Amino acid sequence: MTRHVVAPSAETPLAPAPFRKVLIANRGEIACRVIRTLREMGIASVAIHHRVESGARHVRTADEAIEIAGDTPVAAHLDGNQIVAAALSCGADAIHPGYGFLSENAGFAEAIAKAGLTFVGPDAETIGLMGDKISARNFAQAHGVPVAPSVMPTGDIEAFVDQAAAIGFPLLIKAAAGGGGKGMNIVRSASELKEAARIAASEAKRYFGDSRVYAETYVERPRHIEVQVLGDGQGNAIHLFERECSVQRRFQKIIEEAPAASLPPEMRDEICAAAVKLAAAARYKNAGTVEFILGADGRFFFLEMNTRLQVEHPVTEMITGLDLVRAQLEIAAGRGLPATQEQVVIAGHAIECRICAEDPGRDFMPETGAIQYLGVPEAPFIRFENALQNGQKITADFDPMLAKLVVYGGDRNEAIDRSVAALHELALLGVTTNTDYLARVLDHFAFRSGSLHTGFVAEHASALAAGELDTATLDNALIAAALGFREFHDMAFDVPEPHATIGYWRN
Repeated sequence: MTRHVVAPSAETPLAPAPFRKVLIANRGEIACRVIRTLREMGIASVAIHHRVESGARHVRTADEAIEIAGDTPVAAHLDGNQIVAAALSCGADAIHPGYGFLSENAGFAEAIAKAGLTFVGPDAETIGLMGDKISARNFAQAHGVPVAPSVMPTGDIEAFVDQAAAIGFPLLIKAAAGGGGKGMNIVRSASELKEAARIAASEAKRYFGDSRVYAETYVERPRHIEVQVLGDGQGNAIHLFERECSVQRRFQKIIEEAPAASLPPEMRDEICAAAVKLAAAARYKNAGTVEFILGADGRFFFLEMNTRLQVEHPVTEMITGLDLVRAQLEIAAGRGLPATQEQVVIAGHAIECRICAEDPGRDFMPETGAIQYLGVPEAPFIRFENALQNGQKITADFDPMLAKLVVYGGDRNEAIDRSVAALHELALLGVTTNTDYLARVLDHFAFRSGSLHTGFVAEHASALAAGELDTATLDNALIAAALGFREFHDMAFDVPEPHATIGYWRN
């Protein structure tokens, strides 16, 4: 374990810092995001990195950096014992997990507490409760939060199939310990049920080490609505309103917005109240997200709770003016909630687009390359969350998300227009991305009208397919030709950093 110290930040803290030094148990864009708030608060930041990541942006940005060992970067970032030891060795007071990696690992949170450090997140017991879909569902139901009709695992596949069929079709088979679309299958007839359950159990075992699956009523053309909550661990909780996450591909979010499109005020109040009820009942501490499925008939059902900061948290920050990382740190230090419910109001609209290294024209196959040129649109209403560098190698070994383009507008139409313009202006050369595809999604009449559901991408697949090269694409191609890829060749191979990954995470 190698430690490197750089000059501390010169910013003056606005208030007494809740911690002296925080280690970020993550990398890439989320590590850079956490470091930014730490610096604003006058808290020293410590980055961790595998040996091949020594030149990574989060390493260069932090006040200190500690090298951690592992056969691969991912293995190193999943070594909780080594990370806790690193925090102790540098005198850190707390560990912020970001998202992905160990952020929802109850054992990691417990190890941090036993070491006398503060975990910037909920306690291990809460993480364990909400990390298991079955226990989380049962807890929600017990506290009056709506859940869909379901069948729990029985240990007898034949009995499970019989009970599931009795609910009626369609059904959704889900992994008890998973998320992110893994171990999930939609079943529309009795003849498919047994095989679908077997496949889901096998996939769940492979990804999560737990073959338990359950079945619940599948809501056709549902919207995916999630509510950002903050809890103080004493039974007090507030919501920061909802996010619309219905635009998905293979159960993975690609565009998120806040607030949700065309959601009646009374429906918003009901969904947000259910999320707060759940968080308060669990005596939830820190930031979390309660996810719901909303049917066309106006009924909504609890889906899951993510016990960490979400990928899409910036849209909530933009419409509320609250820094969620700052709130996490203040709550972790025992300073309570950053605001009362009455003080949290919606102002404007924000949209986040996930920029991924993938080719929409080849069924979204992951793409590889090296970043030859990065040109980012700049405006007061744009946040480009990333940890990219010219020459950085992009491989297919890791999650394809490269960055997040987050755009604010006074209303939804302005946010859409600004987002489309920003996507066309963004230049990321050297690797194929989904940038133009995202612009087509945002500009589609159904998206603009708010006619959203989780099958949106599949329903409009032909309309969203690429046509002739648009002006922005041609302009970028001309830029690439003018720059000349050859002059970047040495740079690309001198940067010993793999594509910034955070491993598997639930959306």
